[in-house]
Amino acid sequence: MPADKPHVGIVACSAEGAALCYRTLCLEGEAAFGSHGHPDVSLHGHCLADYMHFIERDDWRGVATLMLSSAEKLARIGAGILLCPDNTIHQAFEHVRPHSPRPWLHIADVVVAQAQRDGIRRLGVLGTKYLMEGPVYRESCARAGLESVTPDPAERLEINRIIFDELVKGVLSDDSRRFLHRVIDHLKRRGCDGVVLGCTEIPLLVEPASSTLPAFDSTRLLARAALAWAARETGRNVQPATRPT
Repeated sequence: MPADKPHVGIVACSAEGAALCYRTLCLEGEAAFGSHGHPDVSLHGHCLADYMHFIERDDWRGVATLMLSSAEKLARIGAGILLCPDNTIHQAFEHVRPHSPRPWLHIADVVVAQAQRDGIRRLGVLGTKYLMEGPVYRESCARAGLESVTPDPAERLEINRIIFDELVKGVLSDDSRRFLHRVIDHLKRRGCDGVVLGCTEIPLLVEPASSTLPAFDSTRLLARAALAWAARETGRNVQPATRPT
């Protein structure tokens, strides 16, 4: 194999989201790299409990230290680009970017760019309470001229419970699936014309094709942007993807 083969580094946070991202890179890589083909992929992840220690204290510099620790390890083994399949911890990105050893793909920017290409103007955001109540999608949408909308407070609380009590542990409940579909229906009634599945595990429970709104699967979109980068590195013609920052 060529020594300069594109190498994607995954900075993992939760196991389920990182696994879905890795699986997407491997399975969808064939489109650009041929049968069984995909770029080299490496993954490093600190314990989710270590991340939650900082997140629950609103210590985003602490979150950044973990992300940068993973980034350094991945850079040392040859990763040319970095991505994190966890929307919530992108709130630490301003502390990560200036010190990173490699460029990153920013998950919210990737998702919002796709929504913009699809003509979306008012984007509902599903995710952890930290994501829905934080700046990550609000800022990415504002830069792109889109409006972001979050569910009602009680809905946000239940979505957060589903994520941390079920999804990150690999539990997929029909009751939770139905609840998330009701939330999406509610966002539609509030004028949203698209919705972000902004917890990277939500696509395990809610298939975009079953949504009453155009649904943007943040995990797979991020992986596809990384595949687009890898394909460009080898001179292949691919669909547009957000540039690394």
